[in-house]
Amino acid sequence: MGRAVAAGPGAGSAARLIVFDLDGTLIDSSRDLADSANALIVEHRGQPLSVDAITAMVGEGAPLLVRRALKAAGLDIDLREALSRFLELYDERLLVHTRLYDGTREALETLAPRATLAILTNKPQQPTERILEGLAIAPFFLWVVGGDTPHGRKPEPAGLHHLMSLAGAGTADTVMVGDSAIDLRTARAAGTRLCLVRYGFGFRTAEPELRGDELVADNPSDLPTIL
Repeated sequence: MGRAVAAGPGAGSAARLIVFDLDGTLIDSSRDLADSANALIVEHRGQPLSVDAITAMVGEGAPLLVRRALKAAGLDIDLREALSRFLELYDERLLVHTRLYDGTREALETLAPRATLAILTNKPQQPTERILEGLAIAPFFLWVVGGDTPHGRKPEPAGLHHLMSLAGAGTADTVMVGDSAIDLRTARAAGTRLCLVRYGFGFRTAEPELRGDELVADNPSDLPTIL
C-alpha cells in the first residue's frame, strides 16, 4: 500500500478522484533516467545510448527499462544485479535534471481544492516520494502508490482500484491522467475515464490505441479546464 503523503479534500468519503502518472505526466525525468542507465552501461564497458533511445524505454518499471537498455547496448549481464546497481545509480541522480513540466504546479493548485488527487506510477515507492518532496508537490496528493507495492505495476488495474476504494470513488468519478499506452490500458482495465497528455514522452505509444473518447491535454495548463 502507498502511504498517505498529506491530507486532502474528500478523505474518508465519496469524492471525485484524479489519479496521476508521474514520469512524462507531471515530471520530465528523461535525462536523469538516461544518465543512470548509461552509467550502468559504461560500467560494463558498453557504449552509451542516446537520451531519446532510453526515454522510449520508460514506462513499465525499472526492471524492463534495465533489460531494454542492456539489450540495446549489447550487454549480457545478470539482470538482478544490474537492476540493483541501476537503482543505486538513479538514487544518486533523482533530482539532478528532473523538473516539473511548465504549468504543472499551477494546475495542481487549481485542481486540489476540487478533487482528491493521487499518484499511481510504475516507479518504485521510495524514489517517487523523494521526487514529490524534492519538487515540493507532495502535499497535493493524498495517496501515492508505486510500482513495487503489493498492488503491482500498471497496466494491471489493482493499484487504481485500490485508490478508488480508498477515496470511495466509482468509475464515473475517477480520471486516470497519464502519457502512455500503459496508462491508457490501466484506465480501460479499471473502467475509469482517461486523460492523456500529449506533451509527455510516452504519448507516441498511446496514439495507435486511441479510440476518440479520451480527454487529451496539450499542456499542463489545460488540465484544470479539461478535468
